[in-house]
Amino acid sequence: MRKCKVLWAFVLGSFIAACSSSGGNAGNGTNYVWSVGGSPALAGGGPAAGNPDGKCPVPADAQPANTSSSSHVIGDGTPASCTSAAVVSTVALGGTITFNCGPDPIKISLDETAKIFNDTGPDIVIDGGGLVTLSGAGKRRILYMDTCDQAQHWTSSRCDNQDSPHLTIQNLTLIEGNATGQLEEGGGGGAVLVRGGRFKVVNCRFFNNYCDPTGQDLGGAGLRVLSQYNGLPVYVVNSTFGGEDGYGNQCSNGGGISSIGVSWSIINSLFSYNHAVGDGGNPAQPGTQGGGSGGAIYNDGNEMTLSLCGTRIEHNQVNAYGSAIFFVSNNHTGNITIDQSVITNNVGGSWYPKYPQISSHDDTPITVTNSAIQ
Repeated sequence: MRKCKVLWAFVLGSFIAACSSSGGNAGNGTNYVWSVGGSPALAGGGPAAGNPDGKCPVPADAQPANTSSSSHVIGDGTPASCTSAAVVSTVALGGTITFNCGPDPIKISLDETAKIFNDTGPDIVIDGGGLVTLSGAGKRRILYMDTCDQAQHWTSSRCDNQDSPHLTIQNLTLIEGNATGQLEEGGGGGAVLVRGGRFKVVNCRFFNNYCDPTGQDLGGAGLRVLSQYNGLPVYVVNSTFGGEDGYGNQCSNGGGISSIGVSWSIINSLFSYNHAVGDGGNPAQPGTQGGGSGGAIYNDGNEMTLSLCGTRIEHNQVNAYGSAIFFVSNNHTGNITIDQSVITNNVGGSWYPKYPQISSHDDTPITVTNSAIQ
């Protein structure tokens, strides 16, 4: 076991007690959450967004999008106006989308997946203002964007490598997404599936999302991302996947996130209590259906990078490989950098050639600074 010196201290994050109110509007897909003491709790209750110990600087490209001038507003100031139909129809319009559902946290259960149309950009922002929870109601994926899906309008002859749309989701909680049986682009993406353009996640939380429990490459209970423009990274900033026991996400691979040939820059974020529930790895062992790798993060493909800064990965679980991280660069060009981060107490699996809890080829460069892996 190799351990790097930690140069910063840990503190416990605050716990917010929450309960559902007895008020609400039955049948409109909304309910409300209040904290003890009468002030509004985080939307949907649960742990806060981000790693409370994360102190890494956030580059300009990874900052929240400016929503001071909204293209579209969901709601008229009342909870009853913030319905599934309003979300789905407004997301289809693109542009900068905000919510006006009243001053209190609100959960909106979607009756169908909200889908991005590729000709409504170039910049598309969905900002929940820290008050909005979108739920797949345990039945469907929450959000979908695919530049190669003709139904969502082709805008380029190179749909697999086009610059737009630039999709940002921020200040949102996404819960109870379920992409089981939804096999577009190979399946996965319990809460969100993205292919093409650019994608960024800021100040978001992912709780209790699911996708198919078996499959060799299928994964990403929270996020599944493919084919980012020119190989530029997906930014995940100050976001939480799971965070506490009972809030974790699970899929065949990649309990938190999954990708093929995509680079990631993950800053000041938290992955915990997620589970890769498949079995047999990739390629699948005889008598298995494959999967079970990448408790928090599953990266497969060729030229790609994974950068962690100010991020904590703990208490994730696998059945095959990479209890924290599975990173396989098939052409042996990828690399991992880990700075000011903690990877600890992730369980299960095997094939840990350099560091515990990280599965990769022996020749994959892994640079670790000011971090603990134990």
